[in-house]
Amino acid sequence: MSTLKNHVQLIGNVGQEPTMAILESGKKVARFSLATNEYYKDDKGEKTQTTDWHTIVAWGKTADVIEKYVGTGKMVGVTGKLKTRTYTTDDGCQRYATEVEAKEILLLGSKNDS
Repeated sequence: MSTLKNHVQLIGNVGQEPTMAILESGKKVARFSLATNEYYKDDKGEKTQTTDWHTIVAWGKTADVIEKYVGTGKMVGVTGKLKTRTYTTDDGCQRYATEVEAKEILLLGSKNDS
């Protein structure tokens, strides 16, 4: 049951090419945006779509998979957990960012997808 306390599952399309970095500690990190779409009927009965954007962060071997196989427009499934971090801007304002820390990436779509 403890695995359900902070668990995220998303399926969506990659919004931009993942950015890769190797930290001073030698750890590899990948970061990309993921769009998830939801469809519903509005008050007039018309089909409507909303899109939510999520920032995905992955470390180590998961980052390696992203670097090799994930690109703009690719449909992927992500499992992981929510992480919130704080940072201070150059003008001294404190900001918060909530991201999905990916544990697993599932490549979706056909083999012929670029």
